[in-house]
Amino acid sequence: MVAEGGPVLIDFERFGWGQPEWDLAMTATEYRTAGWWTDAQYRAFVDAYGFDVTDWSGFEVLRRVHEIRMTTWIMQNVHLPSEIAAEYERRMITLRTGVGGIGGRSRPCGSLE
Repeated sequence: MVAEGGPVLIDFERFGWGQPEWDLAMTATEYRTAGWWTDAQYRAFVDAYGFDVTDWSGFEVLRRVHEIRMTTWIMQNVHLPSEIAAEYERRMITLRTGVGGIGGRSRPCGSLE
């Protein structure tokens, strides 16, 4: 949004100020746990950024935090279509077992294909 004095930030939902590992870990979690990115897409992302956060020693902690956030977000919508409830159940299984299955792509968390 632009006001008379210049731009005004009005949406802080995804705003962050801090270490880049936090943001990079979200994309890596979407790739590794959820399977929302193909291997080629994730590799292109890493190549463009110049750093693969999954090689960082703290990634597993941030991955778990992002998985919990992703699960609690969808949890509020389980009363909607049955696909939402099924996705929530997959996410809970992932959290309990450590085996990725968010989004229907199942593989051990932390493994690369």
